[in-house]
Amino acid sequence: MTEASSHARFDEDIKPGSIPDKLASSPRYGWYVVAMLWFISFFNYADRQAIFSVFPLLEKEFELDLIQKGWLGSSFAIVYGLGAPFAGYVIDHVRRKTAILFGLHVWSVICMATALSQNFRHLIFFRAAEGAGETFYYPASMSLVSDFHGKRTRSRAMGLHQTSVYIGTIGGGFFAGLIGQYYGWRLSFVVFGGLGILLGFLLHKVLLEPKRGAADLQDTLHTEQPTAMAKLPLVETLRVIWSTPTVLTLLGAFICANFVAMVLLTWMPSYLYTNFNMSLATSGLTATMFVQLASMVGAPLGGYLADRLRGYTPRGRMIVQCVGVLCGAPFVALCGMTHTVTGLLIALTFWGLFKGIYDANIFASMFDVIRPEARGTAAGLMNCMGWLVGAFPAPIIIGIIGTKYSLGFAIATASMVYVMSGVFLLIGIVFLVKRDSAKMQAQLEQAAS
Repeated sequence: MTEASSHARFDEDIKPGSIPDKLASSPRYGWYVVAMLWFISFFNYADRQAIFSVFPLLEKEFELDLIQKGWLGSSFAIVYGLGAPFAGYVIDHVRRKTAILFGLHVWSVICMATALSQNFRHLIFFRAAEGAGETFYYPASMSLVSDFHGKRTRSRAMGLHQTSVYIGTIGGGFFAGLIGQYYGWRLSFVVFGGLGILLGFLLHKVLLEPKRGAADLQDTLHTEQPTAMAKLPLVETLRVIWSTPTVLTLLGAFICANFVAMVLLTWMPSYLYTNFNMSLATSGLTATMFVQLASMVGAPLGGYLADRLRGYTPRGRMIVQCVGVLCGAPFVALCGMTHTVTGLLIALTFWGLFKGIYDANIFASMFDVIRPEARGTAAGLMNCMGWLVGAFPAPIIIGIIGTKYSLGFAIATASMVYVMSGVFLLIGIVFLVKRDSAKMQAQLEQAAS
């Protein structure tokens, strides 16, 4: 690939001899983008996870009950979900690099401001505001990655990016608990927020904007100099999404999977602290480390398998996702039913492994049937439904069930929601995705002609 053809992928002026110029000339720049986004995503999840590990401290200081703590998880999900469709549509019409870095600065400042909270209302406000800042990140980042990675590498790229979610969750859970145990809960929010602001300044020059649809047009036309695709009006964007039935099954699966994930993130630290007599730091680490490290193995594995299967059938990515949720369901149930630490750690590990296999293809599966001009909106809709319908009620429902029965029983019941996710995916695999994938390919060829 010549320097001229490699630079043709980008939608911004690059000065000759500059650091961005040298990076843009590299055939590996698409993987450098994954690495840069990895660190942003790390802080995205560390910031949102930190509060759950200091629940016992917040409970003591603000006299919170189970349902109030559930609302601290749900307030983020409400705003994150409500803002996602708007954020996704904006992403389809602005530079994604700008949206990503602006969002990073906004949510990092809000994270730091959380330390100023003096009562439960303040905590709710800052959690909700952080959701507004973070809602732009995933539609923008996944759209950006999809324009550097086509059908052959997309799941692997997104799977590697997904590992940042797990490390960020571990880091947020452990260090918030550790800092809270020795210095109080407020300092952890200042640390995570401040580091996020610094990262945004460091990446401003080296994160570059690609032409929209670049990778897909290269796959279709086999050219190194793709033409940027035209922006779609709102009505046409919505028509593209809602006329693709596979999207509905992917949305249903994500709603269910996000419900289960939110149960884990919200309640597992408290479950370990209360039921297994672990310290604050140990419960925060244990609740995140085993699931997230196993997911770090599962996500690249799921990405690799999906890319390979996608080479044989358009059903490939969804098949891998279906295996992830159906095989993970028994281990979700075991987490709430076991009475031994060993049994719990085994259940958390296998839950994490299969969760990662599913997670690697959340957006890659959708991008197999949605054309590039509508991907930001589609990803925003995915986040909206997943967080508003899936994640928002999860902490409250589990809190109510846990109050009436036990927290272990409540966690175990979440396994049935994973089974429902698998049913949605099976419907898409058997009846829908092959036809919708062929339709998108025809649309790309028409747009490029």
